[in-house]
Amino acid sequence: MAESPHQWRIGELARATGVTVRTLHHYDRLGLLVPSARTTGGHRCYTGDDVRRLHVILALRGFGLSLAQIRDTLGEASGDPVGLLRRQLAEVEERIRRGISLRSRLHGVLGALDRMAEPSVSDFLQLIEEMVTMSAPLTPEQLDEMQRQRSAWAATLTQEELAAMNRHRSEAMAALSPEQRAQMRAQRARHLPQAG
Repeated sequence: MAESPHQWRIGELARATGVTVRTLHHYDRLGLLVPSARTTGGHRCYTGDDVRRLHVILALRGFGLSLAQIRDTLGEASGDPVGLLRRQLAEVEERIRRGISLRSRLHGVLGALDRMAEPSVSDFLQLIEEMVTMSAPLTPEQLDEMQRQRSAWAATLTQEELAAMNRHRSEAMAALSPEQRAQMRAQRARHLPQAG
């Protein structure tokens, strides 16, 4: 059955995909995703082919490629949608595996707290490593959303709860050796999005 030749304006595509209008404009400026059509009024219109190209861009971004690397590999990736989908599926399955491991670790730490036993620094180090690995690589959009959620959550805490949380964080960091702190910083840097 043939697809209908539907076209999406930029706002419609943003709503349909969850990709921000700002990101779509950015991809257009970089030449990664230039809308194939325009309305008579000059508004961007995306076609089904553009939607497929957006999927490739987001999949490659999810694999940790920078926007410059995506630009270099886009033609080759577009030519093999089945291979790309298989690779994306493998990546999702790996993230699920990591998520299950992280869930187990969180249950262990919560169990220790429920028994009023303070988890060890090594428990927290392993938890942090699994959290970083689970969320890697993060896109700029994901980082913005994490910051928004963190701010919303922090706004629900009392001043005493915030102070206690900051005190615990400082104590945990003080218990780490300089090498452990450097290792944490290096791990975090590896999983942040690369500059496009």
